[in-house]
Amino acid sequence: MKNTNSKKVKVLIVATSMREIGGQSIQAKRLLDAFSGDAEIEMEFLPNNPETVFQNIKYLRTIFGSFKFWWSLLTKIYKFEVVQVFSSGTTSYIISTLPPLLAAKLYGRKVVLNYHSGELSQHIETWKRTALPTMRRFDRIVVPSQFLVDVFAKYDQPANAIFNFVDGAHFRFREREIFRPRFLSNRNFEAHYNVGDCLRAFQIIQKQFAQAALFVAGSGSEEAKLKQLSEDLKLENVEFVGKLSNAEMARLYDRADIYLNSSVVDNMPLSVIEAFSCGLPVVSYAAGGIPYLVENEETGLLVAPQDFENLARKAIFLLENQEFAKKNVAKARREVVKYSWENVREQWLELYTGLAE
Repeated sequence: MKNTNSKKVKVLIVATSMREIGGQSIQAKRLLDAFSGDAEIEMEFLPNNPETVFQNIKYLRTIFGSFKFWWSLLTKIYKFEVVQVFSSGTTSYIISTLPPLLAAKLYGRKVVLNYHSGELSQHIETWKRTALPTMRRFDRIVVPSQFLVDVFAKYDQPANAIFNFVDGAHFRFREREIFRPRFLSNRNFEAHYNVGDCLRAFQIIQKQFAQAALFVAGSGSEEAKLKQLSEDLKLENVEFVGKLSNAEMARLYDRADIYLNSSVVDNMPLSVIEAFSCGLPVVSYAAGGIPYLVENEETGLLVAPQDFENLARKAIFLLENQEFAKKNVAKARREVVKYSWENVREQWLELYTGLAE
């Protein structure tokens, strides 16, 4: 749908800033960058985690950050026709999602819930009084996967899927003649991403391939625990590379040959799409929405969550069956086309212009 009016539709994106790198902050920035200079959409950003002078003082940071966030909402939202709120579940939904909903309703603006958490069912069941009743106050609910559309449908709540998209300019395909035992894990260091199982799987891999290497990108509350686990497992050639920019992450994909993921709660990880785009075969737990994204033995290999021994076996299988790995990569490369900006722009445009009418 094209905007037939000469006036641009003004959209405010409310999301976590890139100070906290994760799937939502990366996707929000990509959306902002993609619509920059667009002829039909004028888009601005409002962080739900604003910096304050008390940034290094835990409780004061939260209190003053919340006040600054609420004040920004009250002084900005009225200038926009559509407010899009990136959101996950549990307490962050209360703190970061409900304030922009209330402010948008106060000013009579259209508001979109852009929900990303793979824990949607748990969120709805645990927060019965605040979850669905407030979600139904949004004018539209948009999710990045059919998995979440199906979960919402169980609660008789319509939602539309607009896929996450990969930055093809950065995450470029590299054809590999040989897949070496050089592995990548780049999920943040939080319990539900379960990076420890990648380390446990790598221990098994390294017993068979002594020269194997593992790059571990990310940060989070379990960083010290994971580094200690690596020592306890007596792993060699494990490199914790920290938090990386988009450009740095693209270079890391290029250094690696196989992507490992051991998350136990998930939705539609950008990292898997990026692996597809960069030519890495994917070996992953079949958690949450991942089976909607990865077709087992076609575009990747899936195993049951928490079975790190099988995760290792599947990774070894790829190293020992190089032609199979190449076929997986070729199919994944064709699949990634639907996660391109060209494919999703019209869906976002139709949503924004439809709400602004």
